[in-house]
Amino acid sequence: MTGLVIVGHGTRSAAGVEQFAALVERVRRRGDIGDVEGGFIELSRPPLTDAVGALVARGHRALVALPLVLTGAGHGKGDIPAAMAREQQRHPGLSYRYGRPLGPHPLLHEALEQRIDAALSGADRADTVLSGADRIDAALSGADRAGTEPAGADRADTWVALIGRGSTDPDANAEVAKVARLLWEGRGYAGVEPGFISLAQPSVPAVLERLRRLGARRIVVAPYFLFAGVLPDRIVAQSAEFAAAHPDLDVRVAEVIGDCDALADLVLERYAEALGGDIRMNCDTCAYRVLMPGFADKVGRPQRPHDHPDDPVGHHHHHHDHGHDHHGHGSVAVVGGGPGPDDLITVRGKALLDAADVVVVDRLAPQGLLAGLRPDVLVVDAAKVPRGPSMAQEAINEALVSHARAGRRVVRLKGGDPYVFGRGHEEVQACVAAGVPVTVVPGVSSALAAPALAGVPVTHRGVAHDVTVVSGHLPPGHPDSLVDWAALARARGTVVLLMAVDTIAKIATVLIEHGRAPETPVLAVQDAGLPDQRSVPARLDEIGAVAAREGVGPPAVFVLGPVVALTTTGPTG
Repeated sequence: MTGLVIVGHGTRSAAGVEQFAALVERVRRRGDIGDVEGGFIELSRPPLTDAVGALVARGHRALVALPLVLTGAGHGKGDIPAAMAREQQRHPGLSYRYGRPLGPHPLLHEALEQRIDAALSGADRADTVLSGADRIDAALSGADRAGTEPAGADRADTWVALIGRGSTDPDANAEVAKVARLLWEGRGYAGVEPGFISLAQPSVPAVLERLRRLGARRIVVAPYFLFAGVLPDRIVAQSAEFAAAHPDLDVRVAEVIGDCDALADLVLERYAEALGGDIRMNCDTCAYRVLMPGFADKVGRPQRPHDHPDDPVGHHHHHHDHGHDHHGHGSVAVVGGGPGPDDLITVRGKALLDAADVVVVDRLAPQGLLAGLRPDVLVVDAAKVPRGPSMAQEAINEALVSHARAGRRVVRLKGGDPYVFGRGHEEVQACVAAGVPVTVVPGVSSALAAPALAGVPVTHRGVAHDVTVVSGHLPPGHPDSLVDWAALARARGTVVLLMAVDTIAKIATVLIEHGRAPETPVLAVQDAGLPDQRSVPARLDEIGAVAAREGVGPPAVFVLGPVVALTTTGPTG
């Protein structure tokens, strides 16, 4: 009979590893499959190569490889097949049939239903989260609450927050939403809302707040996870924090699906499907095959195996540590953080930041976002302070490349947009030259955001049909300046000057000399979007003296042109 290798991702949780091993043993004891092994692609023992090697040593040349994952995200679509391809290189003549992910499936939905009912009855684990100052730390046993109310009555007044892992694969996230709907249908809950603990939105607090606003008074947080782990523990912690802040809510956390007969039944079903060639993968919305909005970088991306620390290949090249949730292949994301406020970063940029192992951060990047990073994230200060400490660009490039080569997910967090006077492309070029995968996430540039937050439209019908963004770092007349100041003076539209605090007086003088009207209105916007934001207006022929007198300092943006006269009262942010 064809052997079965059950493939897990891996976890830093000892309990999660034990539950995985227990499931493998449960499937083995069933006796429906002649030979069963289990292994992980990273983080945990045994590694996949040991599991495959054991089956090969017992004479198997054909296997079923079953990804023990709930959704068809990157691990199931790319990482595990790539790891199996490496095993085929190690064992010439080895073939395998690949099973599909476990979910969605009625057996999983029934298991979730049982975990939710257990939370309602109080018969769940000791770390059940309850709200209220007098109950938040309570550990209710089944005897405390079991049987006090029928499950049906509880369900009618119970909202469920179904929390998945989260992925950079939109199709996988959509599957969690589908499961939420299927779990709601016909089961009598007040409602079921999906959310995610990492990489995707809405977050656990966001889902709980949504349910609170919908009128929920009892919420069961149901982790859509197979086994215990770091992320399920984080769900418990965030639910407890929300419950403590809302003592009028009854918030409980259900158990993960865990090792159980239903899960073993599903493994056997997926095994039989693979043997019969019945593999119903959803390729129509796969981000690796189809261009999905916001995920263009994934199309056709080569899939590489994770390098397990106990696998000779991975150990030789990467020296991973079980204490870090790193991928075997590192990458760099150059992310524009926006003009300063924490909530003006893009959704994609925030998702990459939440998943990062290393964050190399600029002085002008949104500093408040750093407080939300995992405790194990390494933050590298790449500040370039005017007339102060500065990290050389070459050192920044080297940091990005070296951390990525070590298998870490690196985010280069920059202020504004990385390609607008941010030297972002220099960093991309360094990564490309080093063979490091790199992607760019645009950001909201202060060139547009600062005027908008100060109430100035950089274009307006009948007033300005063009806008020019200029670096004022080098003054007019400097031999390295590439700006045609004379042509700029002849233009009639809006001019936005960045990095011009020290040069604004010289710039104004040259613009007037070449024909710009002295009375042209100018607005200096300092600390745009931040609590200390302020706007300083002046005429073009006075802006140098006014900025000096008012103590305008970086970061500041100067916007000049007739649109300044349209300024609304006060900052709009």
